[in-house]
Amino acid sequence: MPNGTSTRMQKNRQNILNAAETVFLKKGFPGTSMDEIAEVACMSKQTVYAHFTSKETLFREVVIAMTGKAAATLKEDTRETPIEKSASDYLLQAAHEQLAIVMTPRLMRLRRMVIGEIERFPELGEALYENGPQKSIKKLASAMAHYTSIGELHTPDPMAAAASFNWLLMGAPVNAAMLLGDAALPDEEKRRKHVKESVRVFLSAYGAGKNTSHQPE
Repeated sequence: MPNGTSTRMQKNRQNILNAAETVFLKKGFPGTSMDEIAEVACMSKQTVYAHFTSKETLFREVVIAMTGKAAATLKEDTRETPIEKSASDYLLQAAHEQLAIVMTPRLMRLRRMVIGEIERFPELGEALYENGPQKSIKKLASAMAHYTSIGELHTPDPMAAAASFNWLLMGAPVNAAMLLGDAALPDEEKRRKHVKESVRVFLSAYGAGKNTSHQPE
């Protein structure tokens, strides 16, 4: 296939995915039609079907692409080990970044949409979980193990400690946004207060030595 044709096809495919994401997030799977996606993408329906054989196929591709982007944005490399930061500083920074990235209208709508279609597309729930919470927990577990090894934390089970911190941080704001909508998304000041309290509570349970009384600033 000539390079020009291949590039054009890739561009068309991406335009369709972008259009489908917009429509699916707005109307959900049942309320979306391929005609509307084609209209938003400024393409014929035949072109859309040439790239994606059905609405179900396109829906899967949109969700997988969105979860992949979320994981990439979070920079979830489980091999990354903090070296220079204290445990408190690392947790504060990681928590701030995670809340700022995840607590957005786009990702909360994705979560609602996938949950709403979990019976029809169970594999998408698994993809969202693996590329979202599970990757965050694995990265945190790597940090927990590191800080335990140098005596700043006491986490006999780093994965369990990481899960505790992840849900201490994410549980309340995600639940509020899921049930109450975008109006419940916390602003920067609320996120900062919640992060500080989450780190304080976590360190009170898992801090070691002098860090048991370490209060995040």
